[in-house]
Amino acid sequence: MSGFFDRLRSQRPKTTAQPGANASREIPDNLWVKCSRCHTAVFRKVFEEQFKVCDKCGYHHKLTAWERVSLLSDPDAFLEWDAGITPADPLQFGPDYQRKLEEDRQKTRLGDAVLSGRTLLANHPVALGVMDFAFRGGSMGSVVGEKITMLMERALSERLPTIVVTSSGGARMQEGIYSLMQMAKTSAARVRLQEAGLPYLVVLTDPTTAGVAASFAALGDVILAEPDAIIGFSGARVIEQTIRQKLPEGFQTSEFYLKHGFIDSVVPRKDLKSSLARLLGFLTRSGSVASVTE
Repeated sequence: MSGFFDRLRSQRPKTTAQPGANASREIPDNLWVKCSRCHTAVFRKVFEEQFKVCDKCGYHHKLTAWERVSLLSDPDAFLEWDAGITPADPLQFGPDYQRKLEEDRQKTRLGDAVLSGRTLLANHPVALGVMDFAFRGGSMGSVVGEKITMLMERALSERLPTIVVTSSGGARMQEGIYSLMQMAKTSAARVRLQEAGLPYLVVLTDPTTAGVAASFAALGDVILAEPDAIIGFSGARVIEQTIRQKLPEGFQTSEFYLKHGFIDSVVPRKDLKSSLARLLGFLTRSGSVASVTE
């Protein structure tokens, strides 16, 4: 047997490095992405082309706000609103809070945890707000509440349907009662849209919890959710400890909420834009195309 392997080794083609060439080829270390659920290595190019959905297990990884805009908007159609609004420090929470805010601004290219503006979605003009979990866990402080409210007010003045994509751990504790006030403020703005007969669509993504889940995220005319998104007010462990009962399997997932009538549909990311476009066609009853302007 050893003679057999010796013959194979002797027949292996020999490679000769070219003069001046590096014999070892450098392989980029960012070609692959490890899925957070199944831990499979996924080719980065495929991963990004599929908007960060694992092609092995279907897990929907988090998107940035800018990636969401790219997913939902027609090319070069997005016009950002209210970009210059940044949070204050009403409770004087200390230098660490301001430092962390600045770090998140640099990381996300956002002023706070929501990106808002006017865009075209499959030629439908819409007011679009997208939350980014990478900015302080998508927490809702005074700026997030103000920008969501201003988004709805601009939609009201321009007679636009509104779409909000949520991703949040809840109210921002560093701003205390100022953050909790945003629940009432955003809910009141949503009521004004309803009174004006303007469509308001919500897309719940992982996670959408606490103060955001209990305010504008739950008030859509139509509520969609991505697969396996965690949705709810309190965490599952907190609920179990409070009621001293074991929660049902899959509790607080988007599929659980669909089964119990809280949301209207669970939509894979690849079908999200086309699903929203169909809904806008039904709800606006208009085939007109508007340009994106100030």
